[in-house]
Amino acid sequence: MTEEQARPALRVVAVTFSPGDALTGFLDTLRTATTRPLDVVLADNGSTDGVPERAAAGSDDVRLLVTGGNVGYGAAVNAALADVHEGWALVANPDVRFDPGAVDELLAVAARWPRAATLGPAIRTPDGRLYPSARDLPSLSTGTGHALLGWIWPSNPWTERYRRESEEPRERPAGWLSGSCLLVDVAAFHSVGGFDPGYFMYFEDVDLAARLSRRGWLHVYAPSAVVEHEGGHSTSREPHRMQRVHHTSALRYLSRRYPGRRYVLLRALLRLGLGGRMLLSHLSARVGAGAVPQRSADTLAQLRRRPRRPSGTGPES
Repeated sequence: MTEEQARPALRVVAVTFSPGDALTGFLDTLRTATTRPLDVVLADNGSTDGVPERAAAGSDDVRLLVTGGNVGYGAAVNAALADVHEGWALVANPDVRFDPGAVDELLAVAARWPRAATLGPAIRTPDGRLYPSARDLPSLSTGTGHALLGWIWPSNPWTERYRRESEEPRERPAGWLSGSCLLVDVAAFHSVGGFDPGYFMYFEDVDLAARLSRRGWLHVYAPSAVVEHEGGHSTSREPHRMQRVHHTSALRYLSRRYPGRRYVLLRALLRLGLGGRMLLSHLSARVGAGAVPQRSADTLAQLRRRPRRPSGTGPES
């Protein structure tokens, strides 16, 4: 038995919902990302494409966990980690692709930060851009400013403060790390009850980080490890529903963190901003033949350019 084989297998969790061809790239690159033996659990939320079943049947280190329905991201991860109580686990979206050695690099960084409960790599988009995956926990004022102005003024100071895109990548503690690829201390994860299943999708990673931080744990950004995330693989099928889910989760997080009369006005402004973003997104679907722009500001530009329909020509298609 080799030294690598003698080490305990690393639990890797991917939540699947008809992942298609992306899952093959995930599994193939994962095997080049670590020398550790793997124990991959596909927590399946109701796939209909047969891909998770075939992946589990074709590999000894991949198994399928049927969650019983589309229970949401956090609840599926909780189920996949229920039988693990210590060590590290990797939670990642099935449309992530790993650079060679990326997972081993995360584990090496973890050894330097004994109070780290989560670690996250540098996440690049398919066109090579660095995604702002290590951010501060959103305050109510920052969250409200981002919600109100981010869709019409993307470079506003609240959005820039929240996304931290101008900061040079370096190994550092962050307020929270993107759940699209996250190395998790399993004992710390369970000590706070894991992900809150009340978040169907979005903000479960922010909420987890906030609860761990209150216990004195750190969240470490490790840009020396690199992955690529396609993004929107499952959410693109129902973009407007997923936007509603995102806004509901954002409101849930900030309202629970800042309750009471003292913050009632800011919570009302937050609702207004999120509602405006949703309305503009619905308009964008009509303007762009169903395509949702990357930024809502794109929609405003499209609306300004759109020619008026001459009277008497009938309803729009």
